[in-house]
Parts: sequence; structure tokens; C-alpha cells
Amino acid sequence: MSRNFPDQFLWGAASSGPQMEGAGSLNGKAQNVWDYWFEKEPETFYQQIGPEETSGFYHHYKEDIVLMKEIGFNSFRTSISWTRLIPDGLQVNEEAVSFYRDVFKELNDKGIKPIINLYHFDMPVRLHKQGGWENRETAEEFSRYAKIAFTRFGDLVDEWVTFNEPIVPIEMGYLNDKHLPAVYDLKRAFQAGFHTMLAHAKAVKAFKKSGHSGKIGIILNLMPSYPRSSDEKNDQDAAFYADLLFNRSFLDPAVKGAYPAELVEFMKQEGITLSFTGEDLEIIRANKIDFLGVNYYQPRRVQAGDPLGSGLDKYFQPYQWPEAKINPHRGWEIYEKGIYDIAITIRDHYSNIPWFIAENGMGVEGEERFEDEKGIIQDDYRIDFMSDHLGWLHKAIEERSNCYGYHVWTFIDNWSWLNEYKNRYGLVRLDLASGKRYKKKSADWFNALASSNQLTDKW
Repeated sequence: MSRNFPDQFLWGAASSGPQMEGAGSLNGKAQNVWDYWFEKEPETFYQQIGPEETSGFYHHYKEDIVLMKEIGFNSFRTSISWTRLIPDGLQVNEEAVSFYRDVFKELNDKGIKPIINLYHFDMPVRLHKQGGWENRETAEEFSRYAKIAFTRFGDLVDEWVTFNEPIVPIEMGYLNDKHLPAVYDLKRAFQAGFHTMLAHAKAVKAFKKSGHSGKIGIILNLMPSYPRSSDEKNDQDAAFYADLLFNRSFLDPAVKGAYPAELVEFMKQEGITLSFTGEDLEIIRANKIDFLGVNYYQPRRVQAGDPLGSGLDKYFQPYQWPEAKINPHRGWEIYEKGIYDIAITIRDHYSNIPWFIAENGMGVEGEERFEDEKGIIQDDYRIDFMSDHLGWLHKAIEERSNCYGYHVWTFIDNWSWLNEYKNRYGLVRLDLASGKRYKKKSADWFNALASSNQLTDKW
């Protein structure tokens, strides 16, 4: 059986500047929080591999883009490095402008649509030291940075993204120790989240005011929240709060222009007050997105919270579903139907806004185990992962969900925050010692998928 996808469907991959470019201190680039953190505490990083080199795209982008074309990409999403483009917050780095313009030209010349993100967890360290997203001034600086990007690259890029997964720096930096500032403080988390959303809306406003052609959106990592029980109210409440805090806190203001009333009530319950103005809310209301990107990897399964617990434990706690299919190489649950449930939620509750899968992929540790005698990684597990998710996505499209693309994470094995290269996600293998690139089995499978615009095999 084969299933056709809509005409002009986007096939490609996603990555980011800090995870792929390398050249972390070259040609005028200033430090971001990851450069700074690695310099101060390299032992915190799994393999003690810093962000200086990563996957070397800065020096290899021309050959990498040729390889993207060979794999069948008609689109590619990456990000601009804020600290490369405006190292001191004042002067534009012309070497960075030349680099990015050449990258975007190369993509366009090869028929690969560039989708360009402005922020992928890479806060300039000078702003981090001034409070990061807790500081309102960061939102103002982000707006200025966005205007410069639109002006310098708007003739080459017509699809822009403000933020990738904006909830992640909030969750991992203010409710965890995986991002800086690595504290647990719910009030600070909400203030940082609000300023992030304000920065997003100001960038959307700047884009629309500038008269640039094209579209602007945001990319959210949506995790459907499933309760342990369908008939226990406390479990149902747990799923409601998990969805409210981790999905709707950015999804609603981005698409609908307003925060959920239930989120405002939650803040009152927790005694959280924010610093903001009525004008801020108006900016958010008036600058809704044109499209939505969705990153989907795994579901969130929850059970009733602990009334005597602290923080979010009062509202929900994680639950291990006995029937879960687990990625044995990564530990995450694989639940393909989640992609369908997201699609139907967008259709029914978010005006069926145009959207695409901006990331979906499978991480595997020790992939060299699956190398054949010709040196090709036989990653059938990745092919199965993509195929099974695409089957459910196609079903949602048939049921009128307005999805127009699918991007795998990622094109080439790339550097991943504290884990570096522990888990490999690429269609292309990166040899860390030599920097050479080798297509995995999944790369040829993806080329056949994209070239035919149809899903075959078991679907």
C-alpha cells in the first residue's frame, strides 16, 4: 500500500546553529550560555566535548547542502546564532552576514527552502548575566535582533521562526538543572516565560510592520498528556494541568493571542504575580502567528498529584504506562498515535492553523554497533520510527488536519547540549575524529519517500 501526501509537501530536516555550525569562537562570534558553561564546568558535559566545533557546518555547508539534496530535501530548518550576528549587542558582524547569506543562497540554488529560526536555546552570555529572560530588556534586545535578521536576510528567506521549544529553557533552567540558570523557582519560571512570549510577539510585530513577504511562526514541542485512568477525576485533573503548563502556556498566546484563563487562575493559586503592562498583552493579542511548527518525540503520561507535595508535584506526577513501547537505546516512550492526537487537537481547537512537523526523530547510543561490512549504519529502527509516525500523520491529513510538512531531527549527527554526541539522531553519520560524513540506510529511505511524496511498506 502507498499513501500520497499533499502536493508541495515539505520534506527535510531540522537543526540549529549552536548544535551544527561549530566555529564557536571564530570570525567575531561572542559567547552564548553554552560556550560559557562549557568553559566554566566542562565536567558537567557527558563527553566533555564543547560547542566550539560541533558538526562543522560553518566550514562544510556547501558539501552538506549537496548531501541534503541527494537525500531528497526540499526544505531545511536551522537557526541564526544571535551571538554571531550581533556579538556585542550593538554592531552587526558583517562576516556573519556573509556566511548566512551564502548558506541561504546555496539552499535556494539547490531548491531547498530555508526555514530560519531566530532562537534555539543560545542566550548571549552578556544577557544571561543580566537576568536572561527574567529581564524585560532581553525581550527588547531580541526584537532588535529580529529586525536586523529580517532586513539582512529577508530577500533570501520567506519563512521565519521566532523560537524553537521556548518551554524548554524555562522547564530545564527554572525547574531543573539542565540549562542555566539551573534553579527551581516557579515564579521566576513564569516571569521568564512571559518575557519569552513578549519577545516572540514583538518579533512578529516587527516582521509584519516591515512589509517583508513570507510568513512567521513559532515551533513548540507538544507532548500530549495522557492520564493514568480515564475515569479517575484526579488523574484527569493531572493531565489537564500538565497540558495547561507545558503545552497551552505558549500555544494559546501564540495562536489565539491570549493566555488560558485557567493558567491565570493557576498563578493565583500559587501566589505568582508577574511584572507586565496592558500594552504587553495587547502586543501578544495583536501579533498571532501565521503557522505553527510542532516537535514531537514522546507523550507525557501522568497520574494524580500529591496534595502534600511541593511545586508541580501537587498537580501531577509522572506515570509509567505498562503497555509503553520504549526506545531501548534512549529510554523514551515511542507512541506514534500521539502525532495524530496533536494533529486533531490543532484542527479542532486551534482553527486548523497551517502547521508542520518541525522535528521527529529517534536517538540511539552506540550506533556503530549497527554498521555493516560496507561501513553503512543499518538504522532500520529509525526507518520504522519515521514510517510509523508518518502513517498516523497521513491519517490526520486525510481527516483535514492542515499539515504541510515533515522534518526529521536531524540531517547529520549533531551536538546536543549536555549530552553532546551520546545519542545519534542523524540521517547522516558524523565521524568525530575525521569530520567525514556518511549516509546511513535511513538517508536513502528518506530520499525515496521525499522523491515519491508517498509512504509505502506497511502503511
